Amino acid sequence: MFELAGKIAIVTGGSRGIGRAISVALARAGAHVLINYRSNEEAATETLRLVEAAGGRGELLGFDVADPESVDRAIKMAIDRHEGIDILVNNAGISVDQLLLRVSAKELEKTWATNVNGAVYCAKACIRPMMKKRWGRIINVSSIVAESGNAGQVVYASSKAALLGLTRSLAREVASRNVTVNAVAPGFIDTDMTANLPDAARQGIIAQTPLGRIGRPEEVAAAVVFLASDEASYITGQVVRVNGGMHV
Repeated sequence: MFELAGKIAIVTGGSRGIGRAISVALARAGAHVLINYRSNEEAATETLRLVEAAGGRGELLGFDVADPESVDRAIKMAIDRHEGIDILVNNAGISVDQLLLRVSAKELEKTWATNVNGAVYCAKACIRPMMKKRWGRIINVSSIVAESGNAGQVVYASSKAALLGLTRSLAREVASRNVTVNAVAPGFIDTDMTANLPDAARQGIIAQTPLGRIGRPEEVAAAVVFLASDEASYITGQVVRVNGGMHV
C-alpha cells in the first residue's frame, strides 16, 4: 500500500520539522524526493542524509518560494532533469505570532509572500507537466488555526486559510486531468515552531486536545504519503485534519 516507486516529489521547506518528516516518509514509500530549502543548506543536507538512511533517494533543490523567477527556474530544471514532477508538497511557511495591532506591513507581506504566493508559484510551475502526464498530486500544508482561528496569529492564520481556498479551487481546475489537490491541516506538532512554547501554554494545548498529547511530524507525513498515493485517487479538494481531535 501507498507505493510511490518511480514518482518524483518536491517538498518545499524540506530542511526541518514537518517538511523533513514528509521528505523521509515519501522517500521511504519509494519516491525520489527533491528537498527544497531557502538558505539553510546544512539542515537540508541532514534531511537528505535521513532520506538515504531510510533507503530512499533524493537531492537538494535550493530556491526561495517567494521569488517567482527562482521558483520557475529551479522547477523547470528539475522537470527537465527528471522528465516531470509527480508530487508537490507546499510545506514552506513562516509564522508571525503577535497581535494584529503590532504587525508591520513588512511582516504581513513577507508572511503572505512565503505562505500563499509561494504555494501558488510552485503549483503553477508544476501543474503543466502533471496535466500532460495525466497524473499528479498537490498537497498543501495548512494549519488548524486556518479553521479554528487563534488570538495573536491573525496574519499566520489568514495565510493558512488562503491555502484552503487554493486547494479547493485548483482541485476543480485540474481534476479532469487526473491531478488531485488536497490539504493537510496539522494541529500542534512537536517542531521548532512549537518548541519555544512556555510549559503552561504547552500544557494548556494538551488539555484542549482529546488525544491528550502534542502530535509528531511523522503523523502529518503519514497523511501526506496517503494523499500522494493511488489509494487516495478519488480524494480531491479536501482537508485532512491531523490535530488529535482539537478541532473537528
